[in-house]
Amino acid sequence: MAKKIAVLVRDRQGEALRMSVGITVMDDIVEVFILDNKIVSNEENDMNLEMIKEMDMTLFTNIKDYDDIKYMSTEDVAKKLLEYDNILAY
Repeated sequence: MAKKIAVLVRDRQGEALRMSVGITVMDDIVEVFILDNKIVSNEENDMNLEMIKEMDMTLFTNIKDYDDIKYMSTEDVAKKLLEYDNILAY
């Protein structure tokens, strides 16, 4: 049975994005939450973000600056996290 996993992207962005892509190998449901800071644009982050989007993984953010990522308030993020089997915070 597939597990539902949330990855919280905060301080260690590169590691969090790489982990998000990597754990999809187990056919679990992985959703990514970009919290508090915009993703720093660099080769690794850009590639992993593109891969996440190509894999149709769900992305959420509590930052209103993103046009292509679903906005969710911090309070709603907290409520949504109750739905997951595992939460990985980076």
